Amino acid sequence: MNTSTGPPPPDRPPPLLRFGVEEEFLLTGPRSRVTVPAAEAVVADAARALGPRAQHEFLATQVEGCTRPVATAAELRAELADARGALLSAAERAGCRLTATGTPVLPSRHPLTVTPKPRYLRLADRVDGVADQVGAELCGCHVHLGDLTLRQALALSARMRGWLPLFQAFCANSPFCEGIDRGTASVRPERYARWPTFGPAPVLDEPGYRTALDRLVADGVILDRRMLYWYARPSEHLPTLEVRIADSCAESDTVLLLAVLLRALAHTLLDPRVRVRPLPDGPLRLAHRRAASAGLDARLPDPLTGALRPVRRLLPDLVEFTAPALLRTRELGLARQLTTRLLTTGGGADHQRAALARHGRLAAVVDDLTHRTAAAAATAAPY
Repeated sequence: MNTSTGPPPPDRPPPLLRFGVEEEFLLTGPRSRVTVPAAEAVVADAARALGPRAQHEFLATQVEGCTRPVATAAELRAELADARGALLSAAERAGCRLTATGTPVLPSRHPLTVTPKPRYLRLADRVDGVADQVGAELCGCHVHLGDLTLRQALALSARMRGWLPLFQAFCANSPFCEGIDRGTASVRPERYARWPTFGPAPVLDEPGYRTALDRLVADGVILDRRMLYWYARPSEHLPTLEVRIADSCAESDTVLLLAVLLRALAHTLLDPRVRVRPLPDGPLRLAHRRAASAGLDARLPDPLTGALRPVRRLLPDLVEFTAPALLRTRELGLARQLTTRLLTTGGGADHQRAALARHGRLAAVVDDLTHRTAAAAATAAPY
């Protein structure tokens, strides 16, 4: 555990951080391909293998799988495969399928069933119609970076803001929402924007953070401190910074790349000697809209220069910018390999539209997503 509250000495690199992932999935019917409220049975079954790492989500058509905090990419890949495998088997026994996508491809059955837990029911009352909006089944992939003090997590969140649109772009995986092609690579942010506090995290120090949360709770904007949906937030129950920028990804290689590059960027930016170019809120929000709209084909501000550049160039540049950190964790070769593969084969939104083009049916898109989700759980062999 890292208990230091100040920056590392200038002649020593920051200590290595552990990392972990939370993945949210939809449960879909094997014939209808429509979401089904089977989470109670699936989570109870998967918990026999995963314990508390199999979790409920806000809606009964969703489940979450969590990894343990680990130190290496090989360990993380094995954890991801184990969690997906347990949830996949449990879903099959419950008569449904595990599907990784940011929003439901086919129209869901409304009203959506809220998970019958006291906090979720109170939350549903608080957000009222937002809970049952079209496309409300929102699934993301969250990466925890730790161990960090609150002060360190807030400082890292502030320094990382300009890079997060790039991560959003290459993880975009929700072009369809309840039967309609919404014309973007990721429609999840548009739907999530109706929830309070969603969006880029403000730049706050520790006292400012505590004051802001106290005010949000006192004003009734949020139910409690866990109801904070910033793209990066200090965890309320773990000593980590939780980065919440990505859609749920069918390919575990994309999840692994997301986590590896986020940790490498964190290691890089925790060094106070690395200069960061601030990106004001207006241009930052515009960059996020561009990332959601075009995914891998977006043009985004270069965090180092401010110039608009293609994602397909920014992503390899990020790998090289964080190369010293990736060398420390022995992940530079892996990051280059996964980046090349992603840019060659396309992102999640590309795969969904390609499945529709091949088969002409949105049901086939769900089948393809389900197949990719299951394939990612088939092996835990390290690279």
